[in-house]
Parts: sequence; structure tokens; C-alpha cells
Amino acid sequence: MTQTEKLSTIVKALDGKGAIDIKVIKIGDLTIIADYFVIAHGTSTTHTRGLADEVDFRMGEKGVSAARIEGFDGASWIAMDYGDIVVHVFYRDVREQYNLEKLWSDGEAVDTAQFL
Repeated sequence: MTQTEKLSTIVKALDGKGAIDIKVIKIGDLTIIADYFVIAHGTSTTHTRGLADEVDFRMGEKGVSAARIEGFDGASWIAMDYGDIVVHVFYRDVREQYNLEKLWSDGEAVDTAQFL
């Protein structure tokens, strides 16, 4: 599965479950952590869990499993590690607090419309 296919699966899964403000940031030139971050938020911890579940389910359908999923129990910030792509699903207030978009502002913003 190509990175573009993975990104498309992730963005579609988030969008299909009503994720808010989906962002894709290319960070591969800045760090070895991953090539891309996908960031979105939900309206409640139940919604953030549902978003993460949908991403995990859709990626699993494509034969891709997360190496690690952190934060599912609290559901205020769920991080899903797919190796070259890390998905961050936040509760809105927590997203604003950590502001990963600003922290990684040297990364390249990618238009999510191409993945829908």
C-alpha cells in the first residue's frame, strides 16, 4: 500500500465519521519520527474514540495495522502509529492546548481534498 493510499484511507475514515479540521502535514524532511502527521479532532471523547476506531478499522481492511495506539482509554489525545504516518485524534480543547500544527509549522501543509 502506498503512502498516498494510506493517507487517503485515513482522511476518508476521519471525514466519514465527522472529524473536524483534518490536517495533513509532511514532516519527513524534519524528523525521522514519520513522513506525515494527520491531525483531527472530535467533539467529545466518545467521538474521538469513534474516529480512532474507524481509522483502525479501515486501515485493517487494507491489511495495515498500527504498530502502536496510545491514549485510547482517556480519548482526549489518541496517537496511532502506522510507521510512516502518525495519526493524532484529539478532543478539541486538548488539540488547542498542544497545537501540533504550530509546533510542526516548518512541515509542509498538504491539501486534504486530494485524498477525499
